[in-house]
Amino acid sequence: MIIKNSSSGSGGEVKILAQYICSMSVFKAQRVIDQIRGRSYEETLMILELMPYRASYPIFKLVYSAAANASHNMGLNEADLFISEAKINKSTIRKKLKPRARGRSYLIKKPTCHITIILKEKSKF
Repeated sequence: MIIKNSSSGSGGEVKILAQYICSMSVFKAQRVIDQIRGRSYEETLMILELMPYRASYPIFKLVYSAAANASHNMGLNEADLFISEAKINKSTIRKKLKPRARGRSYLIKKPTCHITIILKEKSKF
């Protein structure tokens, strides 16, 4: 997993991008992303902790890291942050061969995805 941070000086905006999230389909992660878009930071953390989906844990870590970067690097208050934009994009597919009977092989496809989350301050929209 590759995480890239960028903080914009104007408007108190923090953008975080996680690339090549392993073995997570875009469609499985999209249902989690749709639930948190537009919500406050604290409400997002509560939702992600209680969701039963496997995709919620990497997204939880990503939101938590973005808020920590916003408070440490830019001096923003975590209670004033909300998810202004959250999107997920399809990435490459890792391919593995699994041995099967009679010397044959079976192709296993493991999809990966990129997740982008932008946090903003409530008073700055």
